[in-house]
Formats: sequence, structure tokens, C-alpha cells
Amino acid sequence: MDRDRLAQALLATFLEELEGHIVSLNRELLALERETAPARMAELVASLLRTLHSVKGAARAASATLVETACHRMEEVLELVRDAGAGTAEVFELCFTTVDALDDAGRRLAARQDLAGSPLEALLPQLERAAARPAVAHPRPPPPEVESATPPPSAPTFDALPATEPTGAWPAAPPASAALQESQPAAPTGAEALPVRVSAQKLDALLARSGELRVATLRLDGRAEALDSVREALAQAREAVLGTPGEQALLRAETELARVTLDLAADRRTLGGVATGLDDEVRRARTLSFEEGCEGLERAARDVARSLDRQVRLEIHGGALELDRSLLQGLREPLLHLVRNAVAHGLESPEERERQGKPPEGRLTLSARLKGSRVEVTVDDDGRGLDLAALRERARARGLKVPEDDEEAARLVFLPGLSTAVTVTQVAGRGVGLDVVRMHVEGLRGSVEVTTLPGRGTCFVLDVPLTLSTLRVLLVSAGGQILALASESVARLVRLSPGEVRDVEGRPAWASGDALVPLASLAEVLGLPPGPPRTRRGAVVLASGTARAVVVVDEVLAEQEALVRSLGHRVRRARHVSAAAVLPDGRLSLLLNPVSLVRAAGGRPATSLFPAPAAQRTRRRVVLADDSPTTRALEQSILESAGYEVVTCVDGADAWERLQAGGADALVLDVEMPRMDGFALTEAVRASPRFSRLPVVLVTARGKAEDKARGLQAGASAYLVKSAFDPTSLLETLRRLL
Repeated sequence: MDRDRLAQALLATFLEELEGHIVSLNRELLALERETAPARMAELVASLLRTLHSVKGAARAASATLVETACHRMEEVLELVRDAGAGTAEVFELCFTTVDALDDAGRRLAARQDLAGSPLEALLPQLERAAARPAVAHPRPPPPEVESATPPPSAPTFDALPATEPTGAWPAAPPASAALQESQPAAPTGAEALPVRVSAQKLDALLARSGELRVATLRLDGRAEALDSVREALAQAREAVLGTPGEQALLRAETELARVTLDLAADRRTLGGVATGLDDEVRRARTLSFEEGCEGLERAARDVARSLDRQVRLEIHGGALELDRSLLQGLREPLLHLVRNAVAHGLESPEERERQGKPPEGRLTLSARLKGSRVEVTVDDDGRGLDLAALRERARARGLKVPEDDEEAARLVFLPGLSTAVTVTQVAGRGVGLDVVRMHVEGLRGSVEVTTLPGRGTCFVLDVPLTLSTLRVLLVSAGGQILALASESVARLVRLSPGEVRDVEGRPAWASGDALVPLASLAEVLGLPPGPPRTRRGAVVLASGTARAVVVVDEVLAEQEALVRSLGHRVRRARHVSAAAVLPDGRLSLLLNPVSLVRAAGGRPATSLFPAPAAQRTRRRVVLADDSPTTRALEQSILESAGYEVVTCVDGADAWERLQAGGADALVLDVEMPRMDGFALTEAVRASPRFSRLPVVLVTARGKAEDKARGLQAGASAYLVKSAFDPTSLLETLRRLL
């Protein structure tokens, strides 16, 4: 190997090692900053010195002289801390800044940039001054058995560093091999395998190949079934020619075909076992513990807290849980945003916390746990909680619908551009962080929910699939296309009839027990041509967190295992589509985003999902009941202008009498009326054998969710709120119902 190629190889090896060393330096510095026991501090400093020595030696081999010098100076600073038994805030700030500068230097070297003028070069004078400064603070007490005539050296101090903004950088997780090297020392003999360093890109490529092998084995299932069908057809043909000379030839062919079928089945089982084993091993090689995936978050929380004069302790629960590297990579940005927002928005100052009876140090907990084929990641703090009043005010100022329910109001934090911060800083006030969280999590085929208690804290729950490379999918057809839905997002399958569809404020809904679930045609949501009209329609109930929606499809086809493939950089943002699914027969199908579909279904106007019944007569009779003369006159004018015969009534009892006397094709009722309200009248209509199937439209000022649910339980066909009343919505609702 020539000199240039050798230099490039050494530099590549150094940069690969540096990535893991940066993580170790950050982790051990954070532990050292909190530690007070002298023995434990000495252990941490020794570990830091070993890491710096490794970086220094590798930098020397790669001719990264500036990195080597900086590591040497930082070693001298840490030796003073070790000798003094304590370190000042300035010392730790300088050490953290140096680690950031080393990370920056690694990125510059990887991009083949010169380190002249880099942050690392600018830090060298400060490191030299700190290493040469005599110790003056925080003396470490001598061991009890030693008499000390002179005080021991103390931690170094120096002039305040220039103010710097917290970087918030989250160092990349160490490669799988780096984690192995830290946790599994090399065996002294050949009894154990030495760890090897394999790039994540190579592991990703290997996983893709193993996935394709699994699909190939699944495809063999179909081939074996087809061959068995041929054997059965041959047996039937032999029976048809029984007693003829061709029978023996057919018998031999059938016997040979049976043997080939059995051999193919055995080979398929063997290949399937190998493919599954290979896939499992590759996945295991690509996993990291949740704790490793969270490397850098504690540093980010610490930096934000120091910039705001706050105290925080980050705890990780479920850290040993092994997760796919690509999943942890996808969670990196959302978790960083949530951690920084929790410290900046949620945690109070130490003084304020003490006034509230809380410990001065805020608590921030990250936890992970398995839930079937999904992972639930929680970010929980014990701060002040979300300011729901401020969220409602900001939403109202932007002209958005302001929910009365506190849980719904808390979800306003995920809207783009919505922030309750009074001032704009590096970590708060721009209103983009939590919108980014939602977008990233939904890009992982997941969902994010938030709960909050005033004065108690806020909890974000991220629900994501366990693997991003393969999944079970439900295949459906809509608008002439075969589309895939992740099975984990399918709550149930239903067959809808016209009587199960309600109209709520001009939007269709499925009546499920006492709940209303938004409903939409999948073909219409995706902009595809509508399917053929049917009296009963197949539909899929999708679940996204706590939200539900029903999408009507042309047909439910099958459930299969599929490979998930990215749409590529050319298709950056396809509406309602998250990826492509490679089916066992080799076909490609678009994998739809359930979160996006649920959101779209809830906001679509009602459309005709069933064939319109044949008209019985040209002029329909509507009984209209409302105790307000003005509202009654307005609705009467609207209905009569549309060609309806309208019978007006002053209350529910009057309407019930007029209905029994002359019948009607539909009822339009207010809810709050004397003698008999709209709910009671609806219940009476549904209990009547004569009028039980009569369409009932409730038009009322009561817009709360519990009122809508009560109207549905009473048997209303549609529910319109007067505050959002639109004459066309009333007429369109009656047209569909009639």
C-alpha cells in the first residue's frame, strides 16, 4: 500500500474510533461533574485519561497533530482535578467545550477540511492556561491514615470563559462494534471471538438481502401450492381415462410429480429456516440498547439547564431493551427536541421549585418498553406542566378551533408555529420543536400523545413499530389500486350498511356503540376514482394513538408479510404514503400512513357512500320543531326553497302529535324544547314500530362531545351544531338521508 492510501486508511480508522470515544468522554464527564466521593472521582478521571490517551495515540498515527495536542492539554487539566479531588464549574465547562471541539474536528477531517481556524484551535490557549494554573479551590481531604503537613493541591480555576450557547449536539451513537469493544474485552486466548468493526451501511445492506431472501421463501409457498394443484388436476385426468392405455403414463407422471412436490416442500422448509435464522442474526447485529441510543441526551439536558440556571437529572428506565439501530436513529431528533423542551419549558428554577415544595433539581425520565410488536417511549418531567390557557389563547389568536377538553387542548402543542414561550431563545419560542417531533414520529409509522397536570409535569408518549424493515400488512383495493395498511394500525374490519352511518356537523361518522368514529372513503381521500356503488361497504377501522377513523374500501384482499422500502429521495413527501411494501409475489404496493389517514378522515365533508334510493314522490314532507320563532322561520324558508313540504311545530310534544297524525319523510329537531326535548322525541320515534326508520336530524346549539354522543345513543341520523350552521349542510344531509 502506498503512503497516501495508508494515510487515508489510518485517518478513516481514527475517525471511526473518535465517534465512540466522543460518546464515552461526554458520558464520563457528566458522571464526574455530579460525583462527590473521592474514590469514585478518581476512577472516572482514570477512565477519562485512558480514553484521551487512546484518542491521542490514534490522532498521532493519523497525523492529526492539533487533536493530539488538545487531548494532551485536557489530560493535564484532568490530572489537576484528580489531584485536587474536585473540579470547578469553569473546568467542567472547558472540558465539555473541548469534547464538542474534538467532535467538530472529526467532522472537519471527514470532510477533508483544514483544522486551522477551527474551534479546537481556538481552545488551545485556554487549555494551556488551565493546565498551568495552580489549584486553589475545593481541597480533597487526605486519607485518614496519612498525616499531611501541607494542604493538597486544589482544582484549577481560571478566568470566565467566553459565553457560548449550548450546542445541544447529540453525538452519534457508537457503532455496534464500538459498543462491543467497550463491553466485551478481548479474550486472552482463542476461546472467544474478538469483536470486529462493521459499518452500519454494510449491516443495512445485509439486512436488505436477508429480507429479500425471506420474501423469496414466502414466494416458494405459492409455487409449492401451484405444483400441488397440478398434481391434483393430473389425478383427476387419470381417473377420467381409467382403463385406457394412457392411465399408466398418467400414473407415473402423477407419482413423479408427487415426489417433486414433497422434495420442494422439504427444500422450502430448510430454506425458510435458514432465511429466518439469518434474518434474526442480522437484526441482532444491528441492535443497540435503548441506553446507548440515548447517549448525548443527558449532555443536551445539562447544557440547556446551565444556560437557564436550572438543575436537572435525567434518568433512563428500560435502558437494556435492545432496539433496531435504524429505529433509534429515527427517534434521535424527536427525543432531543422533547428533552430540550422539557428543560426549557417545563422545569422551574430551583428557587421556584423549593417554594412549591419540590426538590431544587428537576427530574426528567426517559423510558422504553415493549408492547407486542411496538415500542412505547416515554419522556416525563416533574415540572410545571403545559400552560393550557396560553395554548388556547395562541390558538384562538390564529383563528383555530379551541377545544374545551384539556386533553385535546394539550395536543395543540403539536401544531406548527404554536409556542407559548414569551421570548425567543436558542431552545424555545420559535414554535417548531414539537411539530418536528410529530412529523418525525409519524414518519416512523408511529404516533405521539401528550398528557399534562398543572404543577405536576408533562408526559409525552411515542408509540413506534419495533422494526422498520418488515411488517404485516393488510391489502385493500380502492379506486382500482392495491394498497397496504400496517396490520398493527388496524383495529377491526367492518361491513357498513346505510343505517350505521350518521351525519355529524356535515361529516359522516360510524356509530360504534355510544361513540362516533369519523368515516371517509379511502379512494376519495387519496384522490382516486370511486368504486362501484354497493348496499354494504367493506371498511377498515384505523387506530392512531387514541384517535380512530373508518376508511371505506372497495374490497379487503389479504394479510401478508412485506418488506418495507423507502420511496427514495425523489419522492420526498407523498400525501398519505409512508413507504413502499414489497409483497411476497414481488409486486410493489404503496404503504399508507395511518396517522395521516385518521387525521384526513376526521375533516372530510360527507359524501354519498351508498346508492341513492329510488324517489318515492317528488315533494317530501319534513316535520320541523324548534321553540325559537326566528330559527324556526329561517329553517322553514331554507327547506321550502329546496322544495320540501314543511310542517312547523313549537316543541317536541307538538311535533310528536303532528307526526302521528300526518306522518313525515324526515324530522328536523331542536334539542332544548319545552314539554318534550329533541333527545326524548328521537327516542320515542326509534321506539315506534311505525317511525323507527325515519331520518332524524338534530340541529342544536349544544356542541359538546357528550351531547353528540347522547344524540347518537338516542338514535339521531345526523347532528348539526347551530354555531357552525350552514344551509347547504342541512340540505345536503337531508338529500343523503332521503
